[in-house]
Amino acid sequence: MDITGTQLGLALLIVGVLMLLAEVSAPGSFILVPATVLIVLGGIGLVAPGILLQWYSPIIALIIAVPMTFVSIKLYQKLAPPAPPETTVATSLVGMKGIVVTETRPDTLRGKVRIEHDTWSATSAKPIPPGIQIIVIASEGVHVTVEEIKEIKS
Repeated sequence: MDITGTQLGLALLIVGVLMLLAEVSAPGSFILVPATVLIVLGGIGLVAPGILLQWYSPIIALIIAVPMTFVSIKLYQKLAPPAPPETTVATSLVGMKGIVVTETRPDTLRGKVRIEHDTWSATSAKPIPPGIQIIVIASEGVHVTVEEIKEIKS
């Protein structure tokens, strides 16, 4: 049985629609580009069936894929604009204030401080007991170096 351009166009259209539905149900799979290329090729196959059976049909697919890739990237950027990371990294903690949970001491990371809602391993130049307010002066990896906030007496 020989496959006709119309059958191939219909098959491409169906597969493209299924891929599009998969992308809608699980966004971020990045199958929007191949789905749209298949849908467009399927439409071409239904309108002009002979084109899909020519040697140059892969070139047509490439000509469709390039602008669809650009359009899809712009669509994804519009739907989910880049945002700052939602996780806190130690380097972003410098200058933030917190409170000592477990005493901090020089040359050990056994001390713990709470900054906002997270607890970090901490060290300090001199011992700081629990309950004292601190400020982060440095950070490395997953631990911070802190110093006590001195209250100004008037």
